[in-house]
Amino acid sequence: MNTTPSRTTTPTTTTPPAGTTDPAEGSSDAVTEEATAKDSLATDSAKDSLAKDSAKDSPAKAPAPKDATGTPSDAADSGTAPDDLAGQSADEDDDDALEPDPFDEARHGVGAGAAAVVSAALGVVALTGAWTGRVAAERETLIGQIQTSGGGSAAQQISEIYGDAWHTTALVNGVFAVLALLVGVFVLVRPAFGTPSERPQPTWVRAVALAGVALGVLGVLISAGMYFDLFVSLPTAGAPAGG
Repeated sequence: MNTTPSRTTTPTTTTPPAGTTDPAEGSSDAVTEEATAKDSLATDSAKDSLAKDSAKDSPAKAPAPKDATGTPSDAADSGTAPDDLAGQSADEDDDDALEPDPFDEARHGVGAGAAAVVSAALGVVALTGAWTGRVAAERETLIGQIQTSGGGSAAQQISEIYGDAWHTTALVNGVFAVLALLVGVFVLVRPAFGTPSERPQPTWVRAVALAGVALGVLGVLISAGMYFDLFVSLPTAGAPAGG
């Protein structure tokens, strides 16, 4: 009988030499690395697509250039330049609007000035006489001659031939004087009526209108004295000498 205990044999595990890898382990690492590479590619493509979408939605802003010292150049401040230019143009427009237009200044007071000149001219005509007065006086002289051609006293002839012509001349001159007075007064009182003007009446217009008023008043007084024989009376015929 064998009394020697039996030995249990255990399978020996062979350890691979250093520097070598297990084939199974190498295959699993390769699969992991491949999966990681695929995930990174997918992530990169997703990032690229997001970047493109964001670039389409909002335009990219270029960084402001820097000068030699590393600070942003004056080009960075050019964004405020259009606003400054717009403000300056608006101020210039306001200044142009506030500045009076020379053409408007020239047109202002043209009608009043013309009326003032007409008033002064009518006053001068009232004092010196007009051709209308001479024509009217000659007509009265002719009528007097016709009326006294059949005979009449000396006083009647003086009144019909000379007196009527004198009074007619005074009447015509008085009409011119009244017109000069009315036009001058109208020019002076016009700013007080109607739509008020933003600018006062020019000084020269008022001066000429005052001259026309003064000449008109003087012409009215002289014409009235001539018509009523206040300055010079009509000549009288002497009594005829007895035979």
